[in-house]
Amino acid sequence: MDTNKSMNWTDDDNYWRTNYKARPYAGQRDYDYFRPGYQYGYESAQRFRGRDWHEVENDLEAGWGKWEHRGKSAWQDVKEAVRDAWARVTGHDREPARR
Repeated sequence: MDTNKSMNWTDDDNYWRTNYKARPYAGQRDYDYFRPGYQYGYESAQRFRGRDWHEVENDLEAGWGKWEHRGKSAWQDVKEAVRDAWARVTGHDREPARR
């Protein structure tokens, strides 16, 4: 984990609450729609520490449907938020998304 990044979800939650609107996927949706994705990305980056996004993307997608905090969000709708949170925690620049 990049030592310059926060080590707790509250700090990241505050960061994303302030910055999510600048993301291309945000559109007209409010923060609460994307919050579960950011939290899932944050927690997943900790759980799969040392692994690349592309190594775990399928596992994360499969796990999304079982994650208790997902609300009504579909994976395809929050995947980019998950990736953003993952990249913030790991300190890795985002790579182009797989389609």
